[in-house]
Amino acid sequence: PNQVNNVLGFPFIFRGALDVRATTINDEMKLAASYALAKLAKEEVPESVIRAYGGVELKFGKEYIIPKPFDPRVLTYVAPAVAKAAMETGVARKPISDWDEYRHQLLERLGISKQIVRVAIEKAKGSMKRIVFPEGNQVKILKAAEILVEDKIAKPILLGKEAEIKELIEKHKINSSGFEIVDPENCKYYEKYVEEFYNLRQRKGITRVEAQKYMKMPNYFGAMMVKMGDADGMISGLTSHYPDTIRPALQIVKTAPGVKKVSGLYIMLVKNEAFFFADTTVNVNPTAEDLAEIAILAAKAAKRFNIEPKVAMLSFSNFGNAPYPESEKVAKAVEIIRQKEPDLIVDGEMQADTAVYPPILEQDFPFARIKGKANVLVFPNLDSGNIAYKLLWRIGNADAIGPILMGMGKPIHVLQRGCDVNDIVNMAAIAVVEANEMAK
Repeated sequence: PNQVNNVLGFPFIFRGALDVRATTINDEMKLAASYALAKLAKEEVPESVIRAYGGVELKFGKEYIIPKPFDPRVLTYVAPAVAKAAMETGVARKPISDWDEYRHQLLERLGISKQIVRVAIEKAKGSMKRIVFPEGNQVKILKAAEILVEDKIAKPILLGKEAEIKELIEKHKINSSGFEIVDPENCKYYEKYVEEFYNLRQRKGITRVEAQKYMKMPNYFGAMMVKMGDADGMISGLTSHYPDTIRPALQIVKTAPGVKKVSGLYIMLVKNEAFFFADTTVNVNPTAEDLAEIAILAAKAAKRFNIEPKVAMLSFSNFGNAPYPESEKVAKAVEIIRQKEPDLIVDGEMQADTAVYPPILEQDFPFARIKGKANVLVFPNLDSGNIAYKLLWRIGNADAIGPILMGMGKPIHVLQRGCDVNDIVNMAAIAVVEANEMAK
């Protein structure tokens, strides 16, 4: 019991007490902390916490009755509860009036990862864009949808059998007010969507009968909802493989005007810093032109999170010291970027440590346009990009937000298979921000 107090009680009770300048810590404040911990223990445990404890499933019961010490949510559950109790019992000298802002301040104490997520969520709040979830029969999706409505981030559209989804909602006691449930096979849009898909793909081997079959598939139906304006964005991939999600999007929604190829980006959060990695998921061997496009899209993505991009085009070579076709391709990409976006801070080709370790640039390459660390890292091919983000994620214990699909005509994003509820909410918020930008 003493250790529980030391790691789950005192630090967060003191935080709440200090933030309202409480004159004392009374029993009501201690009880408020206890009730907050009890409530949190019954919530679904994030994947990040499960990973920290060896991947063992944590679910409320005899083996898990209190939150784990490494659960970052303890701060935002306990401290506000204690602060409120202090105010209600008259011992607070500095009352809190804006609880949302207070929670944001607490999140900022947890580091860059929470700040990055907060930017997207704050930009998304209030617009209530319609986000379609093809995997509407998954409990994590339903729990994420509940948060999206509660926080006024988005209006969720859930695809699947209505009876099945409602049964899950009732079983897991999910507040479904604000949900829209659509069964692709019994929907007023179905015939219209079949006709549209047939017209899109009839010269690519699709017959009308096949179009009917495809429109019964949730990922195809969801992508068509986005194309036809019946949804503003789509989030999928919790239970399906990456190609099964991206293929319908490319066939139906296609790329944004002026963009030749879509690409994938991960935001890697490590040691209180954010790095944008691209392309990590789509293009196997991009050309110089492709790399330039990827870099420009990644820089725009960084700006979306209020981060001024400094783009490093990566290679095994530093500024021409190993002239091979592979490195020359990257150097050519830099030239193309400077022609298209002359104000963008970009340089290369350069090695990875040159990009992120300032003394190398300062001492050996003082002419480089990047000063300090680069924060957007563009990899020369999919091998390097995919390997780099996964090594940093798994061995370096970095947080990874993504994959963020860049260059689509409308917001469509792919979830990591098996990701947690917070990840789904974050990706939906990113889709909403993009939808708002596209509507301008």
